[in-house]
Amino acid sequence: MANDSETPIEIVRRFCAVWSNVNPDEIAEFFTDDAVYHNIPMDPLTGRDAIKTFIAGFAGGAKQIDFRVNNIVADGDVVLTERVDVFELPNGKVELPVMGTFEVKDGKIAAWRDYFDMKQFMDQMAAG
Repeated sequence: MANDSETPIEIVRRFCAVWSNVNPDEIAEFFTDDAVYHNIPMDPLTGRDAIKTFIAGFAGGAKQIDFRVNNIVADGDVVLTERVDVFELPNGKVELPVMGTFEVKDGKIAAWRDYFDMKQFMDQMAAG
């Protein structure tokens, strides 16, 4: 998947773009076996399999997912994203502003933390 010349920022850009395929298997391939994914309002998940199961659970109902990256910067192996994550669901659309932190090791994501307003997400889900 990753090639030796790919920078951490390029890996994260590709990761954000691949969400549009709505394929949990493809998304999970970006993570190390022991990766940690933490949506800050919730408990963290550890391990590629746990992350894939979680992604499959919430992505499964989406017709389309788009991670719109507004800004992206990197300092070494740490990549920060300012995004709007858009989920097109059967009954509506959720557009959620998100700040994300990614730690990349050996061409894979070892840690991913997303910061967002859970109430804003739940209100949009209820309205949709």
